[in-house]
Amino acid sequence: MIAHGLMLCDDLIFFSRVAGVARATGLSVRQEKNAADLLATARRDPPGGVIVDLHNPGLDLLSFLHELRATSSTMPRVVAYGSHVEAEILRNARKAGCDRVMPRSQFVEELEHDLASWLGKEE
Repeated sequence: MIAHGLMLCDDLIFFSRVAGVARATGLSVRQEKNAADLLATARRDPPGGVIVDLHNPGLDLLSFLHELRATSSTMPRVVAYGSHVEAEILRNARKAGCDRVMPRSQFVEELEHDLASWLGKEE
């Protein structure tokens, strides 16, 4: 079974980069442009991991994480990224319960090496 994940991101070009890395490593990532659509998809097919752009328009992270927990018996791993200049947003995401939070530049640096673990694939 292919490890798969969901990505909350409205940037098609950036998502394409993540999806390309996923395909190259035998993984699958699906893009959802808003939280409601991601949650609906997660209810139908629980992901191993969820990647969240903290600057997604209209995102209420606390509500999103609460609803994500309710989608299945096991909470998927949640990796979040945002602007390095928005330190408070990054801190709040850690406090809210994201498993990993980082600036977007660090996300890009670690993408190829860590995507499998972010999506819950056992090594």
